[in-house]
Order: sequence, then structure tokens, then C-alpha cells
Amino acid sequence: MTPIYRLFAVLATLALPIAPATAGTEGDGRAVADFGTCIAHIGERAAASGIPRTIIDEHLAEVRWIERVVELDRRQPEFTTPFADYFGRRVTDQRVQQGREILDAHRPLLDELTAEYGIPPQYLVAFWGLETNYGGYTGDMPVLDALATLACDGRRGEYFTSELIHALHILDDEAIAPERMRGSWAGAMGHVQFMPSIFRAYAIDHDGSGRRDLWDSTTDALASAANFLHHIGWQSGFRWGREVSLPDDFPYGETGRDQSRPLAEWQQLGVRTADGAQLPAATIDAAVLVPAGHRGPAFLVYDNFDVIMDWNRSEFYALTVGILADRIAGSPGLRQPPPEGAVALERERVAGVQRQLNERGFAAGPPDGIVGPMTRQAIRGFQQEQGMIADGYLSDEVLTRLDGDRSGIR
Repeated sequence: MTPIYRLFAVLATLALPIAPATAGTEGDGRAVADFGTCIAHIGERAAASGIPRTIIDEHLAEVRWIERVVELDRRQPEFTTPFADYFGRRVTDQRVQQGREILDAHRPLLDELTAEYGIPPQYLVAFWGLETNYGGYTGDMPVLDALATLACDGRRGEYFTSELIHALHILDDEAIAPERMRGSWAGAMGHVQFMPSIFRAYAIDHDGSGRRDLWDSTTDALASAANFLHHIGWQSGFRWGREVSLPDDFPYGETGRDQSRPLAEWQQLGVRTADGAQLPAATIDAAVLVPAGHRGPAFLVYDNFDVIMDWNRSEFYALTVGILADRIAGSPGLRQPPPEGAVALERERVAGVQRQLNERGFAAGPPDGIVGPMTRQAIRGFQQEQGMIADGYLSDEVLTRLDGDRSGIR
């Protein structure tokens, strides 16, 4: 089962109604004209899911629209920031050093969780470090307000409606006081930033306090992270992937998570470890990723990489988790750093590129502003037509050739 379907399966097991989230929402992401009408519809769905009317009336009556939440949703760094900038701001020497200190300080607990769930300690610490800087900032946005805004915004209304109803269930269960339910702009909560549905399915009381506390109990937070990763398929004994070196004649058309093959086949194509050694003789499939194009680092990623992406649906995020975990465990930095100076692209600009590619006969898929497998394949087709290295990377050169000049870049 692919990662996104595993996540949908989790939501399905919690048996929420799958009716439309709102009346009159716009598919392009514009807010509904009547926020109150939208919330009223959500209240009906919440009641149908078994939440008492007292909880619905008390909490949904107070939610408010937050325009800042919509702005942040439109410019998520995972989809708008070049890999060099995204990675460089997150895997810093300071964060690595702090992670190593935390690894030592929490060693007994982390070893216990590894024995119980099979998740190596450095990965739990890396998730913690990326999500909240080891608990330094867990977010101060009212979760119900954030989820209500995104539910009624319309771009991903169904998903956030479901999450809002899960949050109401958490309040009904008295897992946390309403005033303390604060988190990220997207409604993620606690030290490890669980969405409400993931909280309900996987958060555990590991410290024996009688409640699942992801805000004030690092024990519960780390144990819940381990429980989540275990249940969504982490393969004990395997890495997330590794940095590799590619030969000069490497067929870049074979890159991408949708083109996985056995390690032995990559070995035959000249792929080696970052220091030039033979690949491990393991019976495991892997895919090659080049997040900054052929001039940047290359990675082989394994099944556990897909598990990381169940946490956050971004390749940049998953690569950063894996590399940070390796660094925390003592590995050196990348042998081939990503090149600096790439253009940051807003989603509207990427959507324009997708439309251009579609118009030229390269099937990039719907113009959603996210460079996914279809868009990368379309870019490869365009690059091949232009006599370029077909690495599927949306480089300055690709933009220039699509536009005819640089006037369209912003």
C-alpha cells in the first residue's frame, strides 16, 4: 500500500462521515462567502460522528477565520523553497550538536523505544528537531481556528474538516484543556506536531500519567512518534537511504520515486556510495532522487523514506529528516552540497510552468503549483526536446527556455 493510501486508511478507520465539507466552497482555494454557514455544516457532520451537541455548541461557536493561516498555506516552504535553502536552514551545525546532546540525555528512553518499536533513536530525535526545534517552539496558533479556516477555505476543505472534527473528539475525550490546544498554522500539535487524526490513532500515555500529553511530556511525545512510525510501516534494520555518486553518463530519466529498482541494477548503472564504494549487497529496492538537479547531490532512497513521507508529503522534508538523523548519529555532512542561488518559485509560477508544459504537449498534470512525478516527467520530456540533461529539475535554464526570456520569472 502506498503511503498516501495508508494515511487515508487510517482516517477511514476512525469512521468520519465523508460528505462535502461546506456549501459553496471554491475549488481554487477562495474562502466561502459565509464562514458561519460553513461552520454550521461542519457542526452537523460533527454531531453525526458522535460528538455531543454541548461540545459542538461550546467550541464551534467561538472559532474565527484567520487570514494569516491561508497565507501560510499558500507558501509552504517544502514546495516553494529551493532544496539548498530548505536544507541549509534546517540541518545546521547547531541543530546537529543539540540533537547529539539530546540523544545522550534521553538515551535510556530512546533505547527502550527502539527495543519496543524498532525505530532507531536518531530518527526520533531528528523528527523532534525538525518539527519543533526539540520542543523549543510548538506553535501558538489556536488549533480549532486554524483548522476551521482551512476547512472553509476550500482548497483542501474535506481533509481539514475531518481534522477539525477529530480535534473536537479530542476535546470531548478531555485529552487536553481547550485553551491549551494550540499548535501550528495547519493544526499540528505538541512536541512532534501530530495532526488531530494522528493524535487519536497513535498518541500514547507512555509515562503513566493517565493521559496522552504531547505538549508537556517529552516521554509521551517521543513514544507516540515511535508508535506512529512503527504502525505505518517502518522497516527495522534498514536506513532511510543514502547519498550516492552517479556516473557522468547516468540516465537521469530513471530518477524519481516512481522508478524504483533493486540495488544490484543501480550498481550496474554505475551508482556508487558517496565515497565511491560499491553499494551494499542487500536485497532491497531503491529510487534515485536529485532534488537540486544533476549539479546537486544524489540520493538512493528506500522504503523507510516513504514512511517518512507519511509524516510529511514532501521529498525535501523526508531527505532532511534522513540526513539530520545521520548527522546526529555521527555521520559527516553531504559530500556534494546542493548548489546555491536557485530561484525560489511561488506556487502560482509553478502552476504557470505546468500550463506551459501542457500546452507544449508534455503532460504535467493539473496546474496545482506542486512539482510532483507528472510534472518532473514533463520537464524531462521538454529537456530532451531541448537537448538538455533530462533530470526533471525545474532549473533557471528550463524556465528561460520555456519563457523565451527571463521576463516571466518572479
